[in-house]
Amino acid sequence: MTLTIAEEVLLLAYREDTGKPVIGSVELDAALAGAVVAELAVSRRVDFDDKKLVVTDDAPLGDEELDQALARISGESRRHKADWWVGRLRMGGLRKRLLTRLAVRGVLSEQTGKILGIFPTTRYPELDPSHERAVRDRVRNVLAGARPDERTAALIAVVHAAKLDREAFPDAPKGRVKEIAQGEWAGEAVQKTIASVHAAVIAATTAATTAATIT
Repeated sequence: MTLTIAEEVLLLAYREDTGKPVIGSVELDAALAGAVVAELAVSRRVDFDDKKLVVTDDAPLGDEELDQALARISGESRRHKADWWVGRLRMGGLRKRLLTRLAVRGVLSEQTGKILGIFPTTRYPELDPSHERAVRDRVRNVLAGARPDERTAALIAVVHAAKLDREAFPDAPKGRVKEIAQGEWAGEAVQKTIASVHAAVIAATTAATTAATIT
């Protein structure tokens, strides 16, 4: 089973036993949207031009979430910065759809209940831990010094931007995480992609947090 970067973020962001997220909703939703943008970028469907997201190939990837996002970006009459798109894509139930998809595929279990017998709640404990284990092993290998592939670097960039690395990989060397997240290890083209995704998630998270504080 092949997981998208966004699905890998979800597995790292939810506790395998309680099925609850380890970071806040603002950070997690921005991370998932950033992961969608990252997937489109490493799949050579979009590129970054002066921080703006540009479609370079509108051919579908065969994944409903990715193809819908690509169609939205391609159909927009104006170019927008990557963080603008992260802000838009984070809304509209992206997290719920991805969680449900993982539950349907047998990776997670969807458990509904009520808090105090009144407020509905849904938890997503793991059914098959092998997928998260594979993701963690891949990331740990890179953080230990192995040269990352572009996809793993994009995952680390998203995780770092959402501050999820502090929960998912608390013992990881901070300098190494930052080095990967900012693309300092890569050539110019790959560095631009990784650094742009990292910056977009941070900017979108900051904007959403500020908006929530004001309202």
